[in-house]
Amino acid sequence: MSTLQQESSGTEANKVAFRTCPLCEAGCGLEITVKNNVVTHIRGDMQDVFSGGFICPKGSTLKQLHDDPDRLRMPLVKRNGVHVEVSWQEAWAEVERGLLAVINTHGRESVATYMGNPTAHNLSAMTFGRVALQAIGTKQRFSASTVDQLPKQVAGGYMFGTAATVPVPDLDRTQYLLMLGANPYASNGSMCTAPDFPKRLTGIQERGGKVVVVDPRKTRTAEVADEWLAIMPGTDGLFLAAIAHVLFADKLVKVTAHLAAHINGLAELEQALERFTPEVVADVCGLSAETIRRIAHEIAEAPTAAVYGRIGTTTVAFGTTTSWLVDVVNVLSGNLDTPGGAMFTLPVAGGATTRGTPGKGRGFRVGKGHTRVRHLPEAIGEYPIAALAEEVLTPGEGQIKALLTIAGNPVLSTPHSNQLDEALAHLDFMVSVDIYLNETTRHANVILPPPSHLQRDHYDLLLLQFAVRNVANYSEAILPLEEGQPDEWEILAKIAAIVQGKGIDADVSVSDDAAIRSMVNSAVKDSNSNICGRDADEIMNEVSRDGQRGPARMIDFMLRTGPYGDAFGAAIGGATLQLLKEHPHGIDYGALQPRIPEILRTPSGKVELAPEVLVNDLDRLYEVVNNGVVDNISGRNLLLIGRRHLRSNNSWMHNINVLVKGKSRCTLIMNPADAHARGVNEGDLVSVQSRVGEVRVAAEISDTIRPGVVSLPHGWGHDAEGSQLQIATQVAGVNSNILTDHEALDPLSGTSVLNGIPVAVHR
Repeated sequence: MSTLQQESSGTEANKVAFRTCPLCEAGCGLEITVKNNVVTHIRGDMQDVFSGGFICPKGSTLKQLHDDPDRLRMPLVKRNGVHVEVSWQEAWAEVERGLLAVINTHGRESVATYMGNPTAHNLSAMTFGRVALQAIGTKQRFSASTVDQLPKQVAGGYMFGTAATVPVPDLDRTQYLLMLGANPYASNGSMCTAPDFPKRLTGIQERGGKVVVVDPRKTRTAEVADEWLAIMPGTDGLFLAAIAHVLFADKLVKVTAHLAAHINGLAELEQALERFTPEVVADVCGLSAETIRRIAHEIAEAPTAAVYGRIGTTTVAFGTTTSWLVDVVNVLSGNLDTPGGAMFTLPVAGGATTRGTPGKGRGFRVGKGHTRVRHLPEAIGEYPIAALAEEVLTPGEGQIKALLTIAGNPVLSTPHSNQLDEALAHLDFMVSVDIYLNETTRHANVILPPPSHLQRDHYDLLLLQFAVRNVANYSEAILPLEEGQPDEWEILAKIAAIVQGKGIDADVSVSDDAAIRSMVNSAVKDSNSNICGRDADEIMNEVSRDGQRGPARMIDFMLRTGPYGDAFGAAIGGATLQLLKEHPHGIDYGALQPRIPEILRTPSGKVELAPEVLVNDLDRLYEVVNNGVVDNISGRNLLLIGRRHLRSNNSWMHNINVLVKGKSRCTLIMNPADAHARGVNEGDLVSVQSRVGEVRVAAEISDTIRPGVVSLPHGWGHDAEGSQLQIATQVAGVNSNILTDHEALDPLSGTSVLNGIPVAVHR
């Protein structure tokens, strides 16, 4: 069996293809019918080992995305301020001229890179994005991580040793789930790959368990939960610190025997949390001390429990400390690395937690470099995106003069958008790899369009490292490339060759061979690799058999040297790319299993419960008890939070009519009491003002949001002159990130504060 099957249909044949949806972290299986290279039908793959037929509205629109007349098919070059279509050869010549001029004049550190959220779902970008970045040779790297999940990775790094060591809730076996700042009914799982997350929540309730949602807004997830706790934005860290305090104070700590020998800092942690009583934090959290104490007891007394925090807990001033406290509670309640608790995936393609010496490592740190203007520290090899604009606009040595963006729209997705919009207009040169001429790429001198999602192979290399089961699924391209269209990995490899001075006619196979050769050489020298000591040339020949190249060759190598791999023949029946192709519905390698201590990469070889940098940050967290979270002095006495919708995917799917039609979703949700106090009625146009900006938007009055809090979705604002998004422009909405403050950051990770923004609202 292969991923493509033939079905008789009169005189013509239908092809039925099975692939993983590449549009979000859920990784649902799709069954796609193709006739004469035209998609005729998309539905959920009922036999998919992970999703079992589940599909959300976005997955069914891959055809519309492919057919979108605004999707770029040929490169664009800006001439006299207008983007015009050119040949690939002309585009490469312009890339060479522009980038090399900046590098030769100002040096490689004058070039910055930005990788957007879709790269996490993109096999080519995950494998060859790094090739391009290394070839450019700059430390000026930015991405969507610092407006999303980075605090979880930084906290995981300090506790467990690597930024890839992030536990996920064992949804299918837990009896109690405490979710903070997460709304999987709208966004599926995040840093928790779990197709049909809603059904998994229902499963908890059906087996007699309990689901508790902590969120300032009564989301769709909160509506179906057993309990909704309407917390004040930005105070989740205080809430969790108080829960941990109760676990200590009421003698409820029950570190498992399995874990007890592998943790450091229990006594130090207890002392550090002594002041965070429920009574102390209750008022600022907006929750009663009795409720906080009860939740702590429920977690401790449940047969199994898991605490899960997501974007509402990471895009706040205490994102890293809150993410740490999530897993502190999991440890103290006896639910880390145990079935039904918070567990670690064993990724089939391997990763940072499967390579190197098990159980011990160099540990984790930030600050290997700092930004020029504000001296903000690096984390996991990149700088805070909130610093990009000032690094472009501030003259002096090291000023950013050129930018490469890959699948991102930071003008809509990052803080103080007007400032960044201005900054991009000041660049000497900009290149974007993107399928759209959007609010960001309109600034690019060259736009290089990759193939559509149906024309690419797919494997969730990153996201399956955070899956709630150990699964693997490979999808081959369904539709052929247009004539002359390079694959995305070839685009990135060509950029790498050009910035290395190899010219526009450089053979991208050279970069491809060098990248895979480096992986092979490293593995055969690694004493913990399943091919240690093998002949590198033999492995190269085997992985390149039948002309296999690009990401397919890389993922084959990763699978074969991964924890389930065939080790190039040494483990009969082990994972290979060919094996996955023969199983188009995926392969389930089983439920999550305990992985401590082998997963640890800390110098001590133990889980660090009380890392100094996180314990020290508790002083800053405690200051909120006295100062509160609302800026009453300036008159900005409401707190703005974001929200997602099931039919939205950040900013880039708003050009699909079936997803955006109907009632406008870009509204400001206000509690009736707050609206009444300001004379605001349903549908009124209101002004929302923050320290850095103002937007005007229609009000939506609802008691689903707690008093003192308002909500505006992100990803809208499609009214920029020069963009080419016909449908999105008709439903433009407003850009919420005009209001977010580039100076408001979580200092431990550099992540922007996108939730809990002080605003004033006027009719």
